Amino acid sequence: MTTFGSAENGSGASGTPWRVGVLFSRKGHMREPETEHFRGTALAIEEINLAGGVLGRPIEPVCYDPESSPELYRRSAERLLTEDGISTIFGCCTSSCRKAILATVERRNALLWYPSLYEGFEYSPNVIYTGAAPNQNSLQLARHLLSRFGPRFYLVGSDYIYPRESNRIMRDLVSREGGEVVAEAYVPEQPHEDQIRRVVEDIRRRAPSVVFSTVVGQGAHLLYRIFREAGLDPRTMPIASLTMAEGEIRAIGPELCVGHITSAPYFSTVDTPANRRFVAAYRARFGRDAAVTMYAEAAYFQIHLFADALARAKSLDTQRLVDAALGTEYDAPQGRIRIDPDNNHTYLLPRIGMVNEHGDFDVVWEAKAPVKPDPYLVDHIYDHA
Repeated sequence: MTTFGSAENGSGASGTPWRVGVLFSRKGHMREPETEHFRGTALAIEEINLAGGVLGRPIEPVCYDPESSPELYRRSAERLLTEDGISTIFGCCTSSCRKAILATVERRNALLWYPSLYEGFEYSPNVIYTGAAPNQNSLQLARHLLSRFGPRFYLVGSDYIYPRESNRIMRDLVSREGGEVVAEAYVPEQPHEDQIRRVVEDIRRRAPSVVFSTVVGQGAHLLYRIFREAGLDPRTMPIASLTMAEGEIRAIGPELCVGHITSAPYFSTVDTPANRRFVAAYRARFGRDAAVTMYAEAAYFQIHLFADALARAKSLDTQRLVDAALGTEYDAPQGRIRIDPDNNHTYLLPRIGMVNEHGDFDVVWEAKAPVKPDPYLVDHIYDHA
């Protein structure tokens, strides 16, 4: 267990702390995006505590490292909610880990704040969803790829719920627009190099217009590296993703990723006053070369949303906190966001970015206004521009 930002290490708050749980991995195959979730969480808690806390009381995090394992996530959540007496958790990146703790969170009437994009088709009164739903990334990406690169899509993913559901959505969107899915392939969550090489060889053979990848973690690193080793050119056949962010681009090597595409509400290059402050604060805390990503940003702003709701609820009681949180707005680094009272998801600003030679994203498209979350894709109209 680790802690940060508590009254004992120099915060401006005093009094009985508000104790919350933090569950993000710093080990395992998802360590890079989850470490970014963890850092965004830490930065926000430290900022709030240094400013006097919430109602004069500091936020005290109780943190465990589930090591990218759904089983460790489940056990850690159980420990937080029973032994540690916690009722509010900030955590999870992959859907398999969220699903692993959801029953425990609901059974104990706790509250999970979930900052990662996901495949949608879920609602829980015990979860606040602050990452993108499919109508805030997949729909915009499908339209962009079809118009800019062509109709032939190759879908490849890691073999678990998020990739399979996201690929199902993408397949539906592509077919509705007159495109064609030429193949759909899956690899284990922690694939061997040879498994990725076989997929890349199949991509070369089928020559699609674009590759839509829902491969995550270290498997995604292998895919991007082997794709370039095979001589495939992102400028004419890009890999498009919902998950590939600046931190992983740097780990792979920016020179191998120039031209690839990600659809997300946030990139470090977003030009808002709030983002300039966020990037400066993040790099002052974690190093001037620290990658600032969608994973850090959503984890950061959801702590500020929580603090605002807590100040009004004056209690960590789950129902009172949820009631206070719904409808809450905040000037996040990406822009003005709001928790939708209809479904506990968040209004976000869709963007599409292309990797440049520095390992950052040039924003090539963005919505004109935040998009209402539609996790069940009731409305398939996606021209919100």
